[in-house]
Amino acid sequence: MSIPSGAPVAVPQVPEAVHRRRWAILAVLMFSLLIVVLDNSILNVAVKTIASPSPTGLGATQSELEWAINSYTLVFAGLLFTAGLLGDRLGRKKILLFGIVLFGLGSAFAAMSGSPGELITWRAVMGFGAAFVMPATLAVLMNVFEREEQPKAIGIWAGSVGLGIAIGPITGGLLLEHFWWGSIFLVNVPVVVVALVAMAVLVPDSRDPKPGRLDPVGVVLSIIGLVLLVYGIIRGGELADFTDISVLLPVVGGLAVLVVFVLHEKRSSSPAIDISYFRKPAFSAAVAAIALVFFALMGVTFFSAFYMQSVRGWSALQSGLLILPLAVAQMVFAPRARFVVDRFGARAVCTVGMLLVAGGLAAFALFDATTPVWVMCVVFFVQGTGMAHVMPPVTVAVMQALPREKAGSGSAVNNTFRQVGGALGIAVLGSVLSAVYRGDIEGHLDAVPAAARDVAGESIEATLGVAEKMGPAGTPLVAAAQDAFMGAMHVTAVGSACVALIGAIVVAVFLPGRPPARQEAAQDERTAPVGA
Repeated sequence: MSIPSGAPVAVPQVPEAVHRRRWAILAVLMFSLLIVVLDNSILNVAVKTIASPSPTGLGATQSELEWAINSYTLVFAGLLFTAGLLGDRLGRKKILLFGIVLFGLGSAFAAMSGSPGELITWRAVMGFGAAFVMPATLAVLMNVFEREEQPKAIGIWAGSVGLGIAIGPITGGLLLEHFWWGSIFLVNVPVVVVALVAMAVLVPDSRDPKPGRLDPVGVVLSIIGLVLLVYGIIRGGELADFTDISVLLPVVGGLAVLVVFVLHEKRSSSPAIDISYFRKPAFSAAVAAIALVFFALMGVTFFSAFYMQSVRGWSALQSGLLILPLAVAQMVFAPRARFVVDRFGARAVCTVGMLLVAGGLAAFALFDATTPVWVMCVVFFVQGTGMAHVMPPVTVAVMQALPREKAGSGSAVNNTFRQVGGALGIAVLGSVLSAVYRGDIEGHLDAVPAAARDVAGESIEATLGVAEKMGPAGTPLVAAAQDAFMGAMHVTAVGSACVALIGAIVVAVFLPGRPPARQEAAQDERTAPVGA
């Protein structure tokens, strides 16, 4: 097929030497992203082991377990935006290498933790490193692929998240069956070493050629605002009370600081992020969809580990294998989502994807202690399929709305909304789970010694721990704890599904339909003269 004379020819934006090795670079970026996703998915199946008394675990309480997860989230979310800006200015490869080294060191020290407090501290260090890794991988991707190949590359990048979800729980289960709990963190170290070598050899450096002057006020405001907001959210989940003054002060303060940040950015001659992009309905809908889908999913991910291990009695490895259908669906469908978007448009594809996610979450409300494994596998597969048709299109919408040289900022916005949404999901849905569970189990604690009653009502793990110490007298309490947890999980699942439905409405109203370019091409084919 010949190109008509006078037809516009796209000018390559990527140097030829980089363009030739773009797929090898993508593989390295996926490997770097894998260590971040791998760690979090491993931790989800290890929470029960870490909660066990020494020497099996650290004897962490429910609150300490949440902070082992949330200390990472707090630092990660607070620094994502800053890390993206620094990548645009200092060079994305440098930022990526720095983040991976710091993540590896944090992992090694987390493995050697002797107390829950030490684990929480080193998890925060890991979050610091991960904040420099995740936005840099997507920013580098946007600068080594031409625009027409970016949706395909982003789909594969998103599919690597599915790979991490699959490998993490299985790897964690295998490690926990054969080694001590710290091995789930130590396994990151060799992966980090391989990633560093591959990155030094293959990945090119890139930065904004005209970054303008640094905006230190904007950077400081973004960090303070995000840290306060996420801390307040986490604190609310810990207390299961969002009206407490220790929750309201940081949340309101964080929102106020972020409002000041937005006003500052609008007036700045060299803003850290161009706020005008949020006036585009498609851009705002895309970042809102990211936040909502992770709000719904992260809360469910947290309690599903306890459902599978504490209620069903499965091992960490068995629980990990059950997540496999979700990961497989993401790996299979995420790289192909662009074809469906080309045919039907982002609006229709993302709406259906969000509805699938909502349906999968709602299905948890029907689970009980005897639900067949194949039913759970189908539900997880449906969830993964929905995610695979939401995340790539909305990520493309966010990243292609910004100029290539601002890829770090775009990636930071994308990941910041995801982390804030996920933190909200764990906190809010975790609070709902805790409140409903405590309300149901309190009537069954009469046989528990008065001194242990308050602790026994905190969580299903705490109740089961007290029941075990009571010997045969605690047997009825085990059944009551499992029933109370199932009731709490059903309520939380319905709440998660409602959030996903809100996400479906947002994308159905604001995302664009069938791509205009395709519509114009179809119109040209209908009106072109015969033989043209």
